[in-house]
Amino acid sequence: MSAALQTATDARTGKGQHDENFPVASHLIHPRYRGAILAFYNYVRAGDDVADHTGLSPERKIELLDALADALTGKGGSDPTVEPLKRELAAHRQPPTHALELLDAFRMDARKSRYADWDELIHYCRYSAMPVGRFLLDVHGEDPARVYRTSDAICAALQVLNHLQDCGKDFRNLDRVYIPLDVMERHGADVSMLGLPQATPQLRAVIRELAERTLVLLEEGAPLPNQINDFRLSLEIAAIHRLAVVLTRGLLTRDPLSEKVHHGKAAFALTALGGIAATLVRRPFRSRAPRPAPAGAGR
Repeated sequence: MSAALQTATDARTGKGQHDENFPVASHLIHPRYRGAILAFYNYVRAGDDVADHTGLSPERKIELLDALADALTGKGGSDPTVEPLKRELAAHRQPPTHALELLDAFRMDARKSRYADWDELIHYCRYSAMPVGRFLLDVHGEDPARVYRTSDAICAALQVLNHLQDCGKDFRNLDRVYIPLDVMERHGADVSMLGLPQATPQLRAVIRELAERTLVLLEEGAPLPNQINDFRLSLEIAAIHRLAVVLTRGLLTRDPLSEKVHHGKAAFALTALGGIAATLVRRPFRSRAPRPAPAGAGR
């Protein structure tokens, strides 16, 4: 099966931005930035699909990920998944740094399936999640010194939250365990418990501890919406942050192996609106003249 996959495009699953757990370039984002964000997402999605492909060897995954990197930097041939991002990066005068760092995370996924402790997991988040927030902020012209620290905290929290929600599926389908092994040992849990239809008391204790740590990260990131100059982006981040807080609190009492953690669409929208409303109350509208769009950015 792997021999038939000549490029990363061949490994695509068909999953798109509407299938993600959190909004990707919602209509809160100004249209001048949405093209760049969606091109970035599609490139990253291609790499993620390679990393999660069960029919590819680790070595072949690395080869395909390297080809994605080379196509983006101009060292390799053209790839239809890559060209839109290359155009958007040029139009917005952005380097490929954040996209390439995400490929490093997917290389980790190809080689690594267990994490010893929280620090190892956060190191993974540095490459698998934090570059997403940094790219979003950079495209909007935000000041890294002002916003990176809080953005990194939120992005790490979102990544850990996804790991907790998908812990059973990741173990069953990919034999991948992001839950730190030392936390499992501390509570008397075992990796094999992730394959059960219902979490044991020991595993529930593990999930609660990690949910509490995730809430600390979300608290560290809470100032971000008010630190962002772009008003529409601040509302997008506020909505995502509120959704993450509600879902993480849910994991304090819910079992991701046997219970649905995500809300339905109506509850999802109401929770997001709550985050937006809270930001509107805390922060008056700060208008600023929009930055002139670089040549070609309106495509």
